[in-house]
Amino acid sequence: MSDRTLSTLPTTTQTRREDATEAFLSRYDGATRSMYAVDLRIFFDWCASVRLDPMEARRTDLEAFTRHLIDERGNAVSSTRRRLQTVRGFYTLAHADELIPRNPSVMMRVPRLQRDPGRLVWLDRFQLGSLIRVASEATPAHHALVALMAMLGLRVSAACRARIEDVTVDSSGGRHLRVLEKNSRIHTTRVPGEVWEILQAAIGDRTEGPIVLRRNGTEQDRAGAYRWIRALAQKAGLPQNIHPHSLRRSIIAILLDAGERAEDVQRFAGHADIRTTLGTYHPEGGAKGVHSSFVAVAALTNVA
Repeated sequence: MSDRTLSTLPTTTQTRREDATEAFLSRYDGATRSMYAVDLRIFFDWCASVRLDPMEARRTDLEAFTRHLIDERGNAVSSTRRRLQTVRGFYTLAHADELIPRNPSVMMRVPRLQRDPGRLVWLDRFQLGSLIRVASEATPAHHALVALMAMLGLRVSAACRARIEDVTVDSSGGRHLRVLEKNSRIHTTRVPGEVWEILQAAIGDRTEGPIVLRRNGTEQDRAGAYRWIRALAQKAGLPQNIHPHSLRRSIIAILLDAGERAEDVQRFAGHADIRTTLGTYHPEGGAKGVHSSFVAVAALTNVA
């Protein structure tokens, strides 16, 4: 501890917990903050059910919470890991802020995630091209949503939140799109001319607001995007287990198969760690110098 001792901290653990919660959640916004708030509420509710003060928890308590998530709540390992990471972040910050004397999440055991590649859904470039073609025959908004995910590789939430005013033009005339990605990161990607034409059709004469709108004029959301993609996949005769992230996963795999450097694909995807790119798509070495968004358009233009 520093010069500040526990005697100078808030007098009740309830107050300390509230301060720690607010400090942790204040670092995030939007959907990320909401998700972390739910994770903490689930943890605090469990603590109340076993008569445990969260500010007095020990490592063994957190591992008991792990078993509760899996055995009683029936959470998948991936969901359990995410919730435990939230709890770990909460305690790490509370310890750094000297609201607790020690961090109980140190050395906490987290269940290992065993990914089964056979259960993941990829589309080859012909299937993805077919989906793009069907989207172009639906509405400009459908076409734009698919282009944002399939040609620019955006996550579904970022594609839904993409805004007209966040498209900028550089000194050479090239267009860039800035979007808010997971963990409140700003991701910027190039927008090739072919993609810009698709987006323009959805934008029309508007100068601000979401690029993709629903029929009632409101911003599209994740649930609506899932419905759109499944309906388009059915019309294109594609597997019915396709969902929005399949488009992002597919174009990243297509780029790697086309010989793009892993580092270039990592930047295209906005992955914080190249191991995410390498560990999922098993790339081999490739060419350098062309932005991945242009390779994505070139790979799909002749088949869409």
